[in-house]
Amino acid sequence: MAYEFDGKKYEKASAHQKEWGAKLIAELALKGNERVLDLGCGDGTNTALIAKLLPNGGVVGIDASTGMINVARPKEQPNLRFILMDINAMEFKDEFDVIFSNATLHWVKYHQHLLKNIFMALKKGGLLRFNFAADGNCQHFFKVIRKAIKLKEFADYFKDFIWPWYMPSVEEYKDLTANSKLQDVKVWGENADRYFPDTRALIGWVDQPSLVPFLACIAGEDKAAFRKYVVEEMIPATKQDDGRYFETFRRINLFARK
Repeated sequence: MAYEFDGKKYEKASAHQKEWGAKLIAELALKGNERVLDLGCGDGTNTALIAKLLPNGGVVGIDASTGMINVARPKEQPNLRFILMDINAMEFKDEFDVIFSNATLHWVKYHQHLLKNIFMALKKGGLLRFNFAADGNCQHFFKVIRKAIKLKEFADYFKDFIWPWYMPSVEEYKDLTANSKLQDVKVWGENADRYFPDTRALIGWVDQPSLVPFLACIAGEDKAAFRKYVVEEMIPATKQDDGRYFETFRRINLFARK
């Protein structure tokens, strides 16, 4: 299922995602003539950073959220294009030298299908580099949200709820990628735990993107009540002695070639 995000709010609340993305982009060591695909481009900030490194190439960013693409499109340049597209529905063939994704693919549930589509989209010898959330991610938020969806005033909304994320262990993902056609596969974990400087930053992250799949299930005034409960639980759950707010961010990294 594709969720709809507020691209403007995400743009303001995604400092750590942009930080991780900039680090990944630097690792790509682009020559400047590559054709690159950014899976789950969000507001387009990191995609635009890639475009600056491709004076003789180009980058395409895809995202399933209209709200994200609407914020990304003003950043378009001759070598930078954004397409509203679900990652699960992509059908590119031998088009890209590099496929990049940052902090997105935990929203994609079936990675065997994903890796098959990535293999098809890459040119021979093409490079794949991405990271996404791993087992152990967002421990405080998940504890609070699992409690919230069981409360009697909200439980009926979540009777048929399907957990929206795929966050495997490193070993699980190594096993999955071992069965793909990709070559030179390297999978490793990373601890990217984060301190939010104040409540505003914490709540911004809770709102976009974390609460989105849950609020989509709730009707009317109960949306505001649900959000209020989660925010009020998250503040003491994550507050540190120095006034900052701590959340666990655990990542899986993948490097591979076709």
